[in-house]
Amino acid sequence: MSTLQSVPSLGTHPAAGFNPGRAETRDRLSKATYDLLVIGGGILGTSVAWHAAQSGLRVAMVDAGDFAGATSSASSKLVHGGLRYLQTGAVKLVAENHHERRVLAKDVAPHLVNPLTFYLPVYKGGPVGAAKLGAGVFAYSALSAFGDGVGKVISPAKAQANNPGLRTDNLKAVAVYYDHQMNDSRVAVMTVRAAAESGAVVLNHAEVTGLRFTHGRVTGAELKDRLDGTEFGVDARVVLNATGPWVDHLRKLEDKNAAPSIRLSKGAHIVLKRKAPWKAAMATPIDKYRITFALPWEDQLLLGTTDEVYEGDPADVRATESDIQQILDEAAFSVRGEHLDPGLMTYAFAGLRVLPGGPGGVEQAKRETVVTEGRGGMLSVAGGKWTTYRHIGRTVMNKLAKLPGAPLTEDMEPVSSLVRRQPLPGIANPNAVAHRLLVDRDPGVRMDPLTARHLATHYGSLSFDIARLVNEDPALGERIHADGPEIWAQVVYARDHEWAETVDDVLRRRTTLTIRGLDSKDVQARVKDMLDRKES
Repeated sequence: MSTLQSVPSLGTHPAAGFNPGRAETRDRLSKATYDLLVIGGGILGTSVAWHAAQSGLRVAMVDAGDFAGATSSASSKLVHGGLRYLQTGAVKLVAENHHERRVLAKDVAPHLVNPLTFYLPVYKGGPVGAAKLGAGVFAYSALSAFGDGVGKVISPAKAQANNPGLRTDNLKAVAVYYDHQMNDSRVAVMTVRAAAESGAVVLNHAEVTGLRFTHGRVTGAELKDRLDGTEFGVDARVVLNATGPWVDHLRKLEDKNAAPSIRLSKGAHIVLKRKAPWKAAMATPIDKYRITFALPWEDQLLLGTTDEVYEGDPADVRATESDIQQILDEAAFSVRGEHLDPGLMTYAFAGLRVLPGGPGGVEQAKRETVVTEGRGGMLSVAGGKWTTYRHIGRTVMNKLAKLPGAPLTEDMEPVSSLVRRQPLPGIANPNAVAHRLLVDRDPGVRMDPLTARHLATHYGSLSFDIARLVNEDPALGERIHADGPEIWAQVVYARDHEWAETVDDVLRRRTTLTIRGLDSKDVQARVKDMLDRKES
């Protein structure tokens, strides 16, 4: 349906449940002493909050922006073992990544993490030969116990039949391997929800303006609600700094003489409309260290990424015209030109990799997680990747258990006793969910198959809650934009159950409207109107 339809009327009151209003949440945060205050709601913060709440700790988590609003929603959307790490001899790391990848895909989030076949084209004169790549993808498959199939080499003709956009000039062979992908924003919000369901109190758009100290120890934070200016504070026995690119900024609030601990690398991506179906992703070696990706994602084509030193304000990071041109030029190594028309671009974005400080280029830096303790006892955690975010959360929990004086040890269950492979909310077989959404309708009313599939692969069984909103008000079943699968019920659900406070929260992270280039001024105005109906 056209976006010129009137905005549905349902949802003037927030739904009951674990997602209270901001005023109530601020009150809860300011009137209690928490065992752990997590500052930062990206990959690392949400994982630690989730695991800490499971362990029995009283947990608070705040973020200056939206949950996963910065780098954590600006990734390559991959859950992968890291094929390129093999060339550096990091065999154990690849094996660990594979383990986490398969746990996420099979046990934790099968409704959000999807299998993806990769083609690695070998061109005449390229940086890597066919024999070496063939051996590499076989070893890569072996490290995952051949759980997804055996890496192999196929002919250019067979590869092009599956990927009509593949450039075949001087193409010698194509190596095949297997990984997974996700919508990082949706995995993030489901992890926040898991933390909240385990007892954590969470608030986005709440900026830390200072730290609280008791006898020289960090014991909380001063905060300001960015939406209405309300100032409040949180007391905590332990504070964790998980602010990503801003980690050193917070460390300096603890100790003005704190030396820099990280460096930043910018990774930019662009999203294009697809001109043809792609049955496999493409990973093309650019040089000894870098690979460029062409990924079928959300019915679009995702290209990237760059890898360059970034020394500016993290809040200002963006994909520049030079980034976009570099991505298109590198994609042209293996993608036919008609698929790379700049007129097909719907969105461009950039994020910052947090890397350990040290010599050498950022493209060679280790993608590892560093946990440090500051002069005031604040823990800071930086680095890591989506694939191993559960593992990072467990690592930090083990660190919390070993803090000097053991302030939390008696109050927390050890990591080893937590439920193994705890699933994220909505866990279900997405095919079964989509089928139910299509058949469980009133006579004469049928959900659009594209919408049903979209809901199933972004919410899992929680899709039925959205379907119930449509049953109560059929107008909420209308598409937000004629060219996208999202419906108005998702806006109500994002507002009342997923902490969406701004138009950008809804359009860029709770839904895919922005990345599809469908966030028109009309759509933005109507989403804002719906958000404004929520009572604080």
